Amino acid sequence: MGFDTLLGNTRLKDNLISSLNRGHISHFYLISGPAGSGKHTLARLLSAAILCSGEDKPCGRCVPCRKVMENLHPDVITVEDPEHKTVAVKIVRQFREDVFVLPNESDYKIYIFPQELGVEGQNALLKVLEEPPKYGVFLLLTDNPEKILPTVRSRCTELKLQALPEALLKSTLQSDFPDAGSQDILAAMVRSGGYLGQARQLLQEGTAAPPQTVDFVKALSAGDSLLLVQTLAPMEKWKRDELAQILGNWLEILETALACRSGGQAVSPLARRLASRCSSRDLHGWILKLRKARDYTLSNVSPGAVCGCLSHMLN
Repeated sequence: MGFDTLLGNTRLKDNLISSLNRGHISHFYLISGPAGSGKHTLARLLSAAILCSGEDKPCGRCVPCRKVMENLHPDVITVEDPEHKTVAVKIVRQFREDVFVLPNESDYKIYIFPQELGVEGQNALLKVLEEPPKYGVFLLLTDNPEKILPTVRSRCTELKLQALPEALLKSTLQSDFPDAGSQDILAAMVRSGGYLGQARQLLQEGTAAPPQTVDFVKALSAGDSLLLVQTLAPMEKWKRDELAQILGNWLEILETALACRSGGQAVSPLARRLASRCSSRDLHGWILKLRKARDYTLSNVSPGAVCGCLSHMLN
């Protein structure tokens, strides 16, 4: 098994394997890369490798490996705070105290921080990073290592994930999305910047659209005011958060279509349809109206009033 399930990043994986084979395990790894770059995959594989009792670490077959990959290992702890954008400092302090409780069944106790830490949280973590117990290992994930305090970053082994080679990314997407057209694959590759997770998400979102969105695009493409009214009328009874979400999706499609008119790539066939049938001037005007409608929705204007306003978009 090894680190094969993490695609690309050959040099990083070779360095990790060499280090692990020599028994060199850092107390603190900073795993960095954009969304969709494989940070969570690497964190899980590295945790399994550290606790692995087999050959070719992580072997994927021993009991510790299987427990880690199934999120069942008692010595691999994920530190999260779903109620906040960054992990609250009190949660970091709780786990900082837990560090000094010996591992349950392994030689190491691993803490994974998949969520960003604020300045206070980083300072709280720093106290244990300065003198960690010999069995403590910390994996901190970040989209941007510049967000990490220099005092914290100086104590880490940084693992920076890279974009995939074009040929590997293309073959992987073609395998994962056999029904996707070559234009969709190319657009996902370009817009993702070469990161597999982002490309997959773009292709998934590009092919999945609710019926209201399909009808909205049909109405704008054909200049059909009646279809637009018929699409919006049932939505007058929606909740504000539901309406705001779909308006945001419509806005993204229109913005993508406008970019496509200027030579950009679009994964969404709906965006490409608008780009081929509508002028840049129309698209820009509709974007302004949609932004205003979404702002109204977020400002507690009733969905009925917002939908009524949008029903005149083509006038």
